[in-house]
Amino acid sequence: MLAKVEICGVNTSKLTVLPSAEILELLNRSKTGDKEAREKLISGNLRLVLSIIQRFSNRGESIDDLFQVGCIGLIKSIDNFDTSQNVKFSTYAVPMIIGEIRRYLRDNSSIRVSRSVRDTAYKVLQAKEKLLADNQREPSIEEIAKAMDMPVEDIALALDAILDPVSLHEPVYSEGGDAILIMDQVRDTKNNDENWLERISLKEALTRLTDKERNILAKRFFDGKTQMEVAGEVGISQAQVSRLEKNAIGQIKKYLF
Repeated sequence: MLAKVEICGVNTSKLTVLPSAEILELLNRSKTGDKEAREKLISGNLRLVLSIIQRFSNRGESIDDLFQVGCIGLIKSIDNFDTSQNVKFSTYAVPMIIGEIRRYLRDNSSIRVSRSVRDTAYKVLQAKEKLLADNQREPSIEEIAKAMDMPVEDIALALDAILDPVSLHEPVYSEGGDAILIMDQVRDTKNNDENWLERISLKEALTRLTDKERNILAKRFFDGKTQMEVAGEVGISQAQVSRLEKNAIGQIKKYLF
């Protein structure tokens, strides 16, 4: 990503950074409808967009697409920024740009969330952006819930449902040595990464079995029943129970090993 100089036709090696005083002046002019000032603000803050999209370089998304989406967030920041507040433009723009990129990634995610939950989450994000624009700071979940007249629990559940999945092996810190992974922060002596991965794999293997096979394994190995007892409950012969059990265990072993 860093090696790509031209993004969306923009030569990133020649991007400039505007001084704070000039940004404020251009913002004030832009508020009066000065299109030239608005364009200069956009081009003068593209390096900010570029620095933000580096955070999303491991998502497998097109860098050009992310850059364009980040620019949309930048434009929204310029149009909504309140120059009367004692806040730096970059402080306001960064979460707006990140929010726009995350929204794009959610809309293009392979993980499906129910329509009702997704709609609620988008309304929450809109309310969050409005509160951010009005107060020039990140609103709390309680403030969002009050603005939407919804329970705090519903707000939290909606936001959690559209969070991007994170790999347990994603680094959270790295400086002068081995990287610290998310797994290192959440595991303990009992629940280490090997056990977790085994459980995940076993759960996935069980989903590949038929309902009857899963039922037989549950009765045999969780309830501790004999094949004859299982046969009586399921309504098939002991030989059929044995065959289904053997086949199911064979499939699990094949998937795991």
